[in-house]
Amino acid sequence: MSSILDRIFAAKRDELRAEKLAAPIGKVIAAASNAPAARDFTAALRARRPAIIAEIKRASPSKGDVFANLDSATVAREYAANGAAAISVLTDRHFKGSLDDLRAVRAAVELPLLRKDFIFDPYQLYQAREAGADCVLLIAAMLQEKELRDLAALSGELKMAALVEVHDANEFALARRLNCGLIGINHRDLRSFVTDLAVTERLLAGYQGGALIVAESGIEAADDIRRLDRAGARGFLVGESLLKDRRPGARLLEMTGALDTPGHRAAR
Repeated sequence: MSSILDRIFAAKRDELRAEKLAAPIGKVIAAASNAPAARDFTAALRARRPAIIAEIKRASPSKGDVFANLDSATVAREYAANGAAAISVLTDRHFKGSLDDLRAVRAAVELPLLRKDFIFDPYQLYQAREAGADCVLLIAAMLQEKELRDLAALSGELKMAALVEVHDANEFALARRLNCGLIGINHRDLRSFVTDLAVTERLLAGYQGGALIVAESGIEAADDIRRLDRAGARGFLVGESLLKDRRPGARLLEMTGALDTPGHRAAR
């Protein structure tokens, strides 16, 4: 039986074929070369603690609508005003997103932006740069080692960071072997959609590398930020918990203050 990731990937390949027919790669490359300069995504994360990557998403393939009528520019401005280090924009149609959301957010705020999507083809990197992305998500679970290496290299050529997402020990070892400087640990298994915050704790036990670690998925409250910070995460990608009660700014403010308690400061 195919997994949720397999089904999304199959649909994504069909979608990309149609996009290539509508806009040949030469046209997309030319547009990317004329895009405004990329912002430094990694530096923005290093400049804050906790560094929250606040996410814009309308829906989830597993949970349905999260904030169906969300206006991407409005929410982005609310995130910027309440301490986000960066913004993640879901551009996949399964999340009711598009590259137009990325363009709208780029025009609305000065924060660096992550294109969050199922990326497996160089064409998508040029799309991302043209639409204003400063970083792209590369999911180890859906890429072969050479594909991951080549896409990360092209991202660098386009002056974008690559957030390499892992979920298990083998994927984490691959990211380390490729000397990835920005590694996301997804608590959600994309094959089953089961979520477990302990994934970060297990993978970072004894880790001494220099990559900036971003914890992803299932982060619901300030206590989760404190727990993952103790484990060694320095960035935190947060989406549904900011949006589900329609108070993204207020919820974000609670999380950006998660490490301000005297007890936590003393423990670090």
